[in-house]
Amino acid sequence: MADDKSHETVSHADIATAIQQATQEVFSTMLNLEIRAGDDGVSSENSAEPSSGVVSLIGLAGSWVGTGSLVCSSPFACEMSAHFLLSEFDTVNEEVLDAVAEITNMIIGNVKTMLEAKLGSMGLSVPTVIHGRDFQTRSARIQEWVVVPFTCGEHRMHVQMCLGPNREGATTARHGFQLPQILSV
Repeated sequence: MADDKSHETVSHADIATAIQQATQEVFSTMLNLEIRAGDDGVSSENSAEPSSGVVSLIGLAGSWVGTGSLVCSSPFACEMSAHFLLSEFDTVNEEVLDAVAEITNMIIGNVKTMLEAKLGSMGLSVPTVIHGRDFQTRSARIQEWVVVPFTCGEHRMHVQMCLGPNREGATTARHGFQLPQILSV
């Protein structure tokens, strides 16, 4: 039987340290870029202001649930993608959005792995990437985000995570809704 770690917790500092380590590892090994972490903090979703650029979101589920995200400017998304895919990008296109999604998947996946030692097994969703101007994201149930700012040359980026115990329990299935029978088999 697997250890039940749902009662354990992690601090904001634990999450911030995992974000810093995972981001620096992905940037050095996969992008060959040097990135520096700034001072981490906690942000309430109520204080979030509209932003522009690219945001990539990935969900976490298990005995602990939440969301991880990467937020950057369009030019930095193009630069990261150029290093990742060994190609040039002047504007955000489908390839850039896919590359940012994969970079987010690697970073948040590594953070998840680091935190699982205390919190138990968690799964990741498929990343969702949004590009545009004046948009805002929020989490429906978890109120605080651990935010770690990074700089890479002239570019700035934030990797953030909101994470909390699963109130419904890791093994509770969500009941779906019944679809009408459209085709006979």
